Amino acid sequence: MSAVKGLERWHTVIGNGSRPAELAAIIREDAVFHSPVVHTPQQGRDLVVAYLSAAGQTLGNNSFTYVRELVDGESALLEFTTVIDGIHINGIDLIRFDEDGMISDFKVMVRPLKAVNKVWEQMAAMLKTMKTS
Repeated sequence: MSAVKGLERWHTVIGNGSRPAELAAIIREDAVFHSPVVHTPQQGRDLVVAYLSAAGQTLGNNSFTYVRELVDGESALLEFTTVIDGIHINGIDLIRFDEDGMISDFKVMVRPLKAVNKVWEQMAAMLKTMKTS
């Protein structure tokens, strides 16, 4: 039931605005993030927190909603929809949790191509801002 416990924490953190300190508290130190727009997996808590925090600020507007949730053992798949600049975005978060409900692997997939391009544009700007702060 690691995914059930982990999902409760995940929903609480994103409901609070995906704050970096709260994200760090639910992510393993050796976690890996798979971005829909970056080829190389991002390894380590600090990078995972940076990407998820930026994604929360980019995608997590008033139109963001999870529309389906599937849980199987240590894994959960959450389908989401949102709209950015008039572009409808449909995607999934595929999350693997450890036995303590901590996130060990996080993969985001987005469709259609127009949405991927918009997410890339917004995420690049957000990550650049985070690095210069």
